[in-house]
Amino acid sequence: MKYDYLVVGAGLFGAVFAREMADKGKSVLVIDKRDHIGGNIYTKERMGINVHMYGAHIFHTSDREVWDYINRFCEFNNYINSPVAVYKDELYNLPFNMNTFSKMWGIKTPEEAKKIIDDQASAEVSRIMAEKNTDSFEPENLEEQALSLAGRDIYEKLVKGYTEKQWGRDCKDLPAFIIKRLPMRFVYDNNYFNDRYQGIPEGGYTAVVEKILTSDKGSITVKTGTDYYDFVKMEGKLPARPFESVNGDSFDKILFTGMIDEFFGYQLGTLEYRSLKFKTKELPDTDNFQGNAVVNYTEREVPYTRIIEHKHFEFGKGNGTIITYEYPATWKIGDEPYYPMNDEANNSLYEKYTELAKEYPDILFGGRLGQYKYYNMDQVIRAALDMSRT
Repeated sequence: MKYDYLVVGAGLFGAVFAREMADKGKSVLVIDKRDHIGGNIYTKERMGINVHMYGAHIFHTSDREVWDYINRFCEFNNYINSPVAVYKDELYNLPFNMNTFSKMWGIKTPEEAKKIIDDQASAEVSRIMAEKNTDSFEPENLEEQALSLAGRDIYEKLVKGYTEKQWGRDCKDLPAFIIKRLPMRFVYDNNYFNDRYQGIPEGGYTAVVEKILTSDKGSITVKTGTDYYDFVKMEGKLPARPFESVNGDSFDKILFTGMIDEFFGYQLGTLEYRSLKFKTKELPDTDNFQGNAVVNYTEREVPYTRIIEHKHFEFGKGNGTIITYEYPATWKIGDEPYYPMNDEANNSLYEKYTELAKEYPDILFGGRLGQYKYYNMDQVIRAALDMSRT
């Protein structure tokens, strides 16, 4: 069959782009190597609970057009993300707010909290400058940046260990720009996001993507369990022209949402990513394991970064619960990539790939992996909508 577009990846970016093209009357074939649609926002019902199979996903945005768009396909509940952090035997509210500061220092007022933070941060800056024998301060790594923003207590208890687990490196070996700022809220408010709109789609994300991938104006065909590299006729590392599948399907253009460096056979070098591992447990005899959807563990010695209890995303009251331990992992070719390592060297390499991609105007690249950028879900939708309009 002849298609206008082959969309590689049935995640949120690919689904939104496919829907927009179909609504313009185009025919679209969507393939995904996994056996399901939805990409990393895939949810699966188990024990009557919608389980976030690839980590917690809370939708939030201040983009009204994006909010209106996603609401065409689902109803959102009023879930507010209010994670807590565990450090040794201490429990703290996130984001950093007056509840955090009150628990940490036994204080009550914003003035008291600001003074402690300012005093600690100033002391750290003075210490660093003295050790370097300099009169000016310019943070050389993430540790110095975080200490200058938050002081010693917050850094040691809530930043250091968690960050080192996430990135797989000591904070002294991470660039300062990773933490441009640490949001300090001097109010008693545990809402993690500042965005106007927030929630979890009732019934889970998979149902949302199913609806996005259904158009009555054009055609969308979806094939899961289909690896692009096995499906498309290749000429060396690149798709042969004209674009065809091994089954005889043809398509005029390709949207690729996988890794851009892999698409080009890593010919310019390999971009770096961080991966994740998940360990999910069904607890039929436990109705409430931790009392919150997301609990972070900030000690470096604790191997996982957080535990997710899925039923709390949708205010579940039934019997039993399901929890997931989330472990950061070093990525290598063949592993599932989750987070781009957007340091200077990797961003520079990505720019070289974007220049190479310009030589192929009938091939588009989108999403976290195709555009080598950390996207929240609303940013994915915005980027896909913008691409569909060019």
